[in-house]
Amino acid sequence: MTAPVLVGPGGAAWRDGKRYMWLTALLPPLLPIVSFGLWHRTGSGLPWWLTPAFVFVLLPVLDATTPKDPVGAPEGTREALDADRYYRWCTYLYLPLAGVALVMGCWAWTRGDLSVVERVAVVLALGTVTGIGINTAHELGHKRARVERRLAKAMLAPAAYGHFYVEHNRGHHVHVATPRDPASARMGESFWRFWPRTVVGSLRSAWALEAARLRLRGRSPWSPRNEVLSAWCYTVVLFGVLAVVFGPAVLAFLVLQAVVGFSLLESVNYIEHYGLAREWTAAGRYEKVDPRHSWNSDDVISNLALYHLPRHSDHHAHPTVRYQSLRSFASAPQLPAGYGSMIVASLFPRFWFRVMDPRVAAHYGGDVTRANLDPARRARLVARYGGGGAAAAVPAVASPQAVAPAASEVDALPDRVSAG
Repeated sequence: MTAPVLVGPGGAAWRDGKRYMWLTALLPPLLPIVSFGLWHRTGSGLPWWLTPAFVFVLLPVLDATTPKDPVGAPEGTREALDADRYYRWCTYLYLPLAGVALVMGCWAWTRGDLSVVERVAVVLALGTVTGIGINTAHELGHKRARVERRLAKAMLAPAAYGHFYVEHNRGHHVHVATPRDPASARMGESFWRFWPRTVVGSLRSAWALEAARLRLRGRSPWSPRNEVLSAWCYTVVLFGVLAVVFGPAVLAFLVLQAVVGFSLLESVNYIEHYGLAREWTAAGRYEKVDPRHSWNSDDVISNLALYHLPRHSDHHAHPTVRYQSLRSFASAPQLPAGYGSMIVASLFPRFWFRVMDPRVAAHYGGDVTRANLDPARRARLVARYGGGGAAAAVPAVASPQAVAPAASEVDALPDRVSAG
């Protein structure tokens, strides 16, 4: 099969050489289905380790042994590339595959004779699928088509993380790389300290944003139009149906795999903006987001498996642009390895700090007072890496949930939240 030819500036022809490689992103939900078949046929629980091994062992190895891929669609071809519906189906298909995988996991948990170790493998396998599914929901939740926004909510259901639909678009994208963003990790903050801050902070932020939007429209936060509540309803229905089919015992499995899933999301949040900060300007606001405020990666396998999520700077610049059109920026700070490797590294704070803190310091020319620092470790970090100047004076940081949109901003929002 040959990819269609797109015509760029000056009539230059361009073809997406990765067109059919995007199907790689469907391997994570396919693997538990394969695992179920092998387990059911052989009785061995080992196949349940296929998904974690693929994501956290094989992907890092492939990233490390394949060339970097900074190539992107040339200017002038983005509109045509975005309009190609093939790429949309590469994301749409994730949902039914993940659904089948989840049902098989439920069956194994409640009907199979599994050891404790095998149960751990099932939870990790399906939790990984659920976590990567949040990334698929992230891709679709930024789009304006109603069907894609509904698919995004459905994909968030297994993770019980429907509030991400609101907080990410209207919270994270507004406050990224500032102390107001619970999803931006601070230099010197371990993942294990970041996790409760972002999980609780993101939930509070989502509820406050939606409550403020509804109040300014004269509606109660408990309105059926509350996008947080409607997204959570997907989880209630999903878990309820599965509990009826497989019995209440399945709820323990569903909760465990959900925790693994949203923890995987938060580990990605942790690495994407670690230590990066937008400066407070003389105009009394934070500078605009630019490529300097996201860690990027041109590792080809991670990009294929995660719908170009590692090209994170362009995503923040153009959140509604589809994944296949995202570009790499030479000015963006680069991660030392692909996402699979960095997720594993984030679990080991001492190793993470040894790898990433010098990179943050180098990014700011040896002046870490310009970075987003963990207040508890600020003095130690400045003493170790240097502070070339006084830190910019910024206003007292309101908790994210206290930052309500202005009436003019609310007027621009539809009754159903824009995904843009």
